Amino acid sequence: MTKADATAALKHFTEGFNKANRTLDPAVTATYESDALLMIDRAGLKAARATHPQGNPSASPLSFRDPHFTVPKQAGWPRFFLADAVTNRQDRSGRAARWFLVFSRSAADAPWRAVYLAALAADQVPRFRTDADGFAEPVPVDGSDLTVDPAGLSKAYTDYLRTGKGDLFAPGVRTDAWRRDREAKSHTPGAQIQWVDQPARFAPVALRTADGGALVFFASYYHQQKTVSEGSMMRVTPQVQGVMDHPVEEAPRITLTNLSAQAVKVPAKGAGGKVAVLNYIESRTSAKVP
Repeated sequence: MTKADATAALKHFTEGFNKANRTLDPAVTATYESDALLMIDRAGLKAARATHPQGNPSASPLSFRDPHFTVPKQAGWPRFFLADAVTNRQDRSGRAARWFLVFSRSAADAPWRAVYLAALAADQVPRFRTDADGFAEPVPVDGSDLTVDPAGLSKAYTDYLRTGKGDLFAPGVRTDAWRRDREAKSHTPGAQIQWVDQPARFAPVALRTADGGALVFFASYYHQQKTVSEGSMMRVTPQVQGVMDHPVEEAPRITLTNLSAQAVKVPAKGAGGKVAVLNYIESRTSAKVP
């Protein structure tokens, strides 16, 4: 793994991303993405294509500058590395967003494809532990020395969202605040919303940070069922119809499935602190009616 290899992988991602967002062709995503990120972006393109079937030729091209590459020392396959770079996109504060992309491949002759993406603010960017040769340290997904193994994060996270029990996760927009927001929206005049969270089987990725913890990327699902009052119908938007096997324009009940990918900071056992959700991306991957 050389800097030239990593640079080429980031360039290939950029070209594919721009083509997909210009044509709104979901099939293009498989040329530069895989696993959770592929499912998320493919679903987003399907929804967008439902309202723009001719594509979006005026889409603003993505570009990167100041790229950094974090390469862990690994044996066997699959292997991964982390690329982070400043984009021409803005974060919520109006500053240039820095994207963190996890690239993976399953064999020496396989292409590098992006499997996770997160946008981190400057104060969220961790310092990674590296050896004398500059290689980072991957954390095993099972049997780690973290407060929760990366392989168990998806289940731990979805269990918490479902029950609210435990003190593993730090307060935040995607933890306790999200549970409160769901509760507030669960019963509104003329409608009811139920939520179910489910672990995802996409392989997590973990890199050791200088403080002994890890930056971990993992995915999860949540299902949302909305029901309106008896005798009423809700309108199904074109974007939702775009991810339906059999699109309908209205229904009394609908079940939506979203795939979410999180970047979290996990402390080491005994270090104190809780798992902090730094960033997440999500997309509606399917919709069904009775």
